[in-house]
Amino acid sequence: MEKTIDAGRRSDRLPRLAAVDAARGTAIAGVVVYHFIWDLAFLRLTGPGLASHPLWIAFGRTLAGSFLFLAGLSLVLANGKRLSLEQYSKRMLKIVVAALAITAVTWLAFPESFVYFGILHAIGFGSAVGVAFLQAPAALTAAAGVAFITIPRFFSSALFDPRWLAWIGFSENTPLSNDFVPVFPWFGVFLFGMAAAQAVDREWLARRLGTLPRSLVVVSLSWLGRRSLAIYLVHQPVLLAVLYPLS
Repeated sequence: MEKTIDAGRRSDRLPRLAAVDAARGTAIAGVVVYHFIWDLAFLRLTGPGLASHPLWIAFGRTLAGSFLFLAGLSLVLANGKRLSLEQYSKRMLKIVVAALAITAVTWLAFPESFVYFGILHAIGFGSAVGVAFLQAPAALTAAAGVAFITIPRFFSSALFDPRWLAWIGFSENTPLSNDFVPVFPWFGVFLFGMAAAQAVDREWLARRLGTLPRSLVVVSLSWLGRRSLAIYLVHQPVLLAVLYPLS
């Protein structure tokens, strides 16, 4: 059987692609804007209208989907068919520690609605399980993605209502959380990102997405994208520190 973990061979791995960094930067900028509006409503500096509007909530879910799609895409681009164990382990450690920190901090600040399975937890799960699809054909990966997205539409049970099971995605009455991104259906979006990278020629990707016009906007978005995890962790404390005195 061909080895799936090879820390020494890196020929299958692509360098960072500027377009992917810019896309991730756009998503993290959207998250900051989304939470800024949420914070204004939470602190009663504005009415709840925009923050609770269905279109605004859909915007937030689109951002979550963007992060998961890009995370799946990046898993394939960074490893190809062979897992770079050292790089992968470092990235997983950062994600797991950050996810646990989000859970701990929100449990202290919002015990009734703390984040028990948010976007970082979902990315960590996707990164852990997604390696099983690294050598799969793009069609199989995409088909699995369709299954993860479709199954929750036809199955749910009150047995999955407790928080320790709700993260799977089959609960009938989901426990309150400020950020909830369950495995079903969201892992399907992660798999779509993997399938997209698997389906496209890697040399073409490197040519098309490796460089972008050097405009201020693109450079700024790429910079944000390369630091998206750090920005995600600190932006809410910074926003609340600025807005709370105004309330």
